[in-house]
Amino acid sequence: MTKAYDDQDFMMSHEAQPLRMLAEYLHPRERFQRCGVSRAVIFFGSARTHSQPPQTAADDADYYGAARELAGRVARWTTDNHPPSSRYFICTGGGPGIMEASNRGAWEVNPSLSMGLNISLPFEQRSNGYLNKDLDLEFHYFFMRKFWFLNLAKGLVIFPGGFGTMDELFEVLTLIQTRKKEGIPVVLFGSRFWRRLIDFDLFVEQEMILPRDLDLFHIADSVPSAFEFLVRRLSTPPAKVNK
Repeated sequence: MTKAYDDQDFMMSHEAQPLRMLAEYLHPRERFQRCGVSRAVIFFGSARTHSQPPQTAADDADYYGAARELAGRVARWTTDNHPPSSRYFICTGGGPGIMEASNRGAWEVNPSLSMGLNISLPFEQRSNGYLNKDLDLEFHYFFMRKFWFLNLAKGLVIFPGGFGTMDELFEVLTLIQTRKKEGIPVVLFGSRFWRRLIDFDLFVEQEMILPRDLDLFHIADSVPSAFEFLVRRLSTPPAKVNK
């Protein structure tokens, strides 16, 4: 006789899907508790960003270099100013591009603070080489992965990216706007990209959002500006949320 939890055909069946979802909640929770992870600064951005900036007239910004430097500064700041039990981890989607750059910046300062929540995909996604091996997790379900991102997030830095990055941006802005998540610092890095991509003022002009909703995020063009904003806001008690 085979116990149900040892039956791989059953565990991978449609009927057992709730068990797999629950596992992607319980397993990360146990890992984070064991590794002392309670808060993080999340870095989002394109998996297709290269370590060398494009030599084009359209955009010559070195987003990879900026993400690496900013993550390193945050890792240095929290290592120098917080005990191990309350440090901010640098958390990404665990893959290449901006994710790799951010993990690399943290790794170069304090490897224990570099973590990644990867996702199984048929293309693009692979675990980068700058992750604490105990905090290199892989998910099947996007919604469980996003739950853990937002559960840990005390700050958010979003670099230019594609559909996935936009999904992550607007979900967190919606949760903060509706007070389902505490107010956290949200940095959009690269004004040229963001202002061309999204006409934020149009939301206000069309009365789709309130003027104060534009204060939910901060657009930065330099690492010092983004770092100063993050540190100032991370040192401020968060607003209360609706439980």
